Amino acid sequence: MLRYAVALSALLSFPGVAATPRPIPAPLAVDARIAEAMTATHAKGLAIAIIDDGKVAYVKSYGVRNAAGDPLQTDTVMYGASLTKTVFAYTVLQLVDQGKLKLDTPIADDLDKPLVEYDPEAIYPEKYGPYKDLASDPRWKLITPRHVMTHSTGFANFWWLEPDQKLRIHFDPGSRYAYSGEGQILLQFAIDNGKTSQGLGVDLGKLTQDQVFTPLGMTRTSLMWRADFRPNLADGFNDKGEAGEHDERSKVRAAGSMDTTISDLSKFAAALVSGQGLSPASRAEMVRPQLKITTAHQFPPFAPELPAAQQRKDLYAGLGVIVFDGPQGHGFLKGGHDGQTANTLICIEAHKRCVLILSNDVRSEAAFADIVQFILGDTGVPYDWEYGDQAGKS
Repeated sequence: MLRYAVALSALLSFPGVAATPRPIPAPLAVDARIAEAMTATHAKGLAIAIIDDGKVAYVKSYGVRNAAGDPLQTDTVMYGASLTKTVFAYTVLQLVDQGKLKLDTPIADDLDKPLVEYDPEAIYPEKYGPYKDLASDPRWKLITPRHVMTHSTGFANFWWLEPDQKLRIHFDPGSRYAYSGEGQILLQFAIDNGKTSQGLGVDLGKLTQDQVFTPLGMTRTSLMWRADFRPNLADGFNDKGEAGEHDERSKVRAAGSMDTTISDLSKFAAALVSGQGLSPASRAEMVRPQLKITTAHQFPPFAPELPAAQQRKDLYAGLGVIVFDGPQGHGFLKGGHDGQTANTLICIEAHKRCVLILSNDVRSEAAFADIVQFILGDTGVPYDWEYGDQAGKS
């Protein structure tokens, strides 16, 4: 606890950080600003949660959940997209706290045989990567859980995005940031199929349910599709306003298979920003600057690195989140996006405040920066790096 107290003291002493934060806008003011944002972006549906002092302060849903015009509600199941990765990192750090994983021990050491000797398709079709492709590159033996959670494995976002659809390592693990869902899947493979003697070989979906969702009371959240979600489910809308059905994901995928609700995920955000569920050491490690981010934008993943003088000096990968320093001190960010989904979680450490937005219309993304600033004030959140000029586009 001493380490956490020292860290909190340092945050509160950050230049410009007020000992007493400005008030969160009143609910009616929040509602009005979101109505303006949805009108401006033509977004069909959006849900928001505000965390203040580590507690859920406001949860509200707006608009519709499908083309039929059924209302989006706070218990409507929505696609979590890449916010799944933050939940995954939290679960992994629980395994670290339990002594079942070590952040800097190669994932290869968690397996009973060499990674390249496994046949992932025989274990579970279309769930893991084609690890035999790495047989000629011994760098797979170096990849650690820290590399996975800082997006520095060297993998493309997914193996099937490679021109020849072969899994490969593009740079020495740990040497730079390049967003990769494929890395997440590798660590999931080790959790699902690793050494039972050290407490691995457990299904990630059940593990996350037992260690995260159930303890936090997240009753309508899962890493795999559940039939009971269907009566109150959000479909999505692309950047042309065209409706698309919710994908019933039949496999647990650490990179992005989570279904959730704004009510449920607000509980996770509150736990995360307040340190619940992790040891003080693991919580501090999650939001510590781990790896310098050197590119102008997050995508494409292998974009050229900027000259040092042009890099944002406070922008780093944490574990499962992006960390930064702004006018209100240290903060962290994670987004989620696909052709019809726009999600964001932004938290400021000093006063344990977060804004969580889930939207079933990708167009709403273009208004996220304005909404977050209206609620939290100027935070310095790196949305330009996160989206570039692609915010709100499918």
